[in-house]
Amino acid sequence: MILGQLGDPTAQIPVVQVVGRSFDLRPITPAIDRAFFAADGIRAVSEALARGTLTELAGAAGMRVAAPVQPGKIVCIGLNYRGHVEETGAEIPAEPVLFLKDPSTVVGPFDDVLIPRGSVKTDWEVELGVVLAGEARYLASPTEAEALIAGYVVSHDVSEREFQLERGGQWDKGKSCETFNPLGPHLVTADEVEDPRALELRLWVNGRQMQSGNTSDMIFDVPYLIWYLSQFMVLHPGDLINTGTPSGVALGRADQPYLRAGDVVELEIDGLGRARQTLVAA
Repeated sequence: MILGQLGDPTAQIPVVQVVGRSFDLRPITPAIDRAFFAADGIRAVSEALARGTLTELAGAAGMRVAAPVQPGKIVCIGLNYRGHVEETGAEIPAEPVLFLKDPSTVVGPFDDVLIPRGSVKTDWEVELGVVLAGEARYLASPTEAEALIAGYVVSHDVSEREFQLERGGQWDKGKSCETFNPLGPHLVTADEVEDPRALELRLWVNGRQMQSGNTSDMIFDVPYLIWYLSQFMVLHPGDLINTGTPSGVALGRADQPYLRAGDVVELEIDGLGRARQTLVAA
């Protein structure tokens, strides 16, 4: 299934998309959020589709595309692609590098991204986002984690490198600026993704391709990450994991073409859709 949300931030409508048509999910849930996944919402939507009881949402094509999920928390993985590790001059991590991102950074896939005041090193990162369908707590193995995946989404982990790396403290400082996590355009359920270990990721800035990678380059794959995280924190239904970015970020380029107001970023992952954001000054 393809799940999404449409409408202005204060009036978003959950939908399921079928052959280009958007069906209203408000009879099932007010939002695609933690409560939806905790109540086995994906199964409820599937059953409603089978019964033919959902109504097509009038005017859907003209509505704003919102983030398809309202995550409870965002857990991010740093340095998880071999190519990205190499371009940054780091060493292959022995264990996943973890940091948290403020869930309020989530915006729609076509919304503007705000460059923070004083920023000179705002950077891009296309990432595979993974949404949890169930609770992960002290899982016994990565195999156990696979059944807990609700689906996958295009996630843009925007980063301010000076705030993150040069000014001390936690990485979160350069990751949690407002609008720093555009998400979507939709959530594709796990059963629709044939092989999450072989997905192409791409990103362009002003039409120039900057990133081209494949999830096969991940150091730690998705089931391993869920298992690993569950040893240190409880992952809840609706939580989002940003699984790392491939090479090609501004930080790793000799000319370091960091983002400026007016720049346009486009990004996509095979089978998960394409997004586009314009950078504006905060």
